[in-house]
Amino acid sequence: MYEEKIIIYYHKDNRYSFLPLIPLLENYFDIYFAKKEEDLLELLKDIKEKKILLISFFTTQIFEIKNLIEKIKSLKIKNLITLAGGPHPTGREKEALNLGFDYVVCGEGEEIILDLILDLIKDKKEKIIYGKKVLNLDKFLTFSEKYKKFGPIEISRGCPFGCYFCQTPFLFGKNMRHRSIDNILKLVEILMRNNKRDIRFISPNGFAYGSIDGQSINYYLLEELLKNIRRFIKDKGRIFFGTFPSEVRPEFVNEETISLIKKYCDNDNLVIGAQSGSERILKMINRRHKVEDIYKATEITIKNNLKANLDFIFGFPFEKEEDIKETIKVIRDLIKIGARIHLHTFIPLPQTPLFKTFLKDFPFDTFDNEIIKLIKEFLPKGKIYGDWEKQLIIRKRLIE
Repeated sequence: MYEEKIIIYYHKDNRYSFLPLIPLLENYFDIYFAKKEEDLLELLKDIKEKKILLISFFTTQIFEIKNLIEKIKSLKIKNLITLAGGPHPTGREKEALNLGFDYVVCGEGEEIILDLILDLIKDKKEKIIYGKKVLNLDKFLTFSEKYKKFGPIEISRGCPFGCYFCQTPFLFGKNMRHRSIDNILKLVEILMRNNKRDIRFISPNGFAYGSIDGQSINYYLLEELLKNIRRFIKDKGRIFFGTFPSEVRPEFVNEETISLIKKYCDNDNLVIGAQSGSERILKMINRRHKVEDIYKATEITIKNNLKANLDFIFGFPFEKEEDIKETIKVIRDLIKIGARIHLHTFIPLPQTPLFKTFLKDFPFDTFDNEIIKLIKEFLPKGKIYGDWEKQLIIRKRLIE
């Protein structure tokens, strides 16, 4: 065991980022976790040994992290190395350094994290470090039994669709990689023996599990996955698939996939990525499904007595008044048949094609009156939910 200490800012929005890394470090270092800013600052002051602080963050957290690093720097803490990683530092590595971090890791960290930290201890590393793509997810656990840090099981990584607003294919590549069923069952066993009986999953598109190209459905492997987990946990646990913290694409929702949810799973809802009700917008963001697919997915889901939660985004750089009207019509239609709408404000994410487009053109700095009217009508009824207001504020600040 090395004498240096690892401190992880285990923020509720970023804890999943660290789950695969903790098992790789826990046999070599003592690891400390801080869920809140005040706890982190106290830890940094209390631990006198040389310490390495790991922080992962999204673009939506940029101002919060900027303030945090300024506070840490003002404390003039000795024997401290700060290391940034996650979606935003990966796309804006120099910006992360400018915030005050000592080092930045870009991309996937599992293959390099241990050697990297050992090099940092010896002061032998460049300021920006690029991770290696994890080709075999089975090599890495998704949580730490030693520190009792558990979460969803990551079953797939990467996405072939390349939506222009989404970081996933640009961070993890377009080739979808899947964890094997045997390995997933081992992780389920760890959860069950630690009395974690709700089994959840992380995937860009749950219904694409086992698919070679990620664009078609492998019904056999999808059923084998769910069937084997159900056989293992019996009635002692619950399976939640195609719901938080993941979603499914609308064209993957059909009678066969829904029947697998009904047969093996316990979730009463499905999260479906719709994004827009305008055919023009769907094409411009390279979504590669149609509005018709959104209607079909919603109808099939509700017909099978599952709640349909659909993600929609307003504020794309090239969105016009007619696109907003079309999306509002679709949202109203879906609510009428029983759907709930998870509403988002578009935020430009580094490395995505829309990031540069957004910087050149910023037509959307407030909600259209028709959108406000829609929200006021359905928010009190529980038919619309989400953090669109917070995202709109962040969007404005990013431009400034």
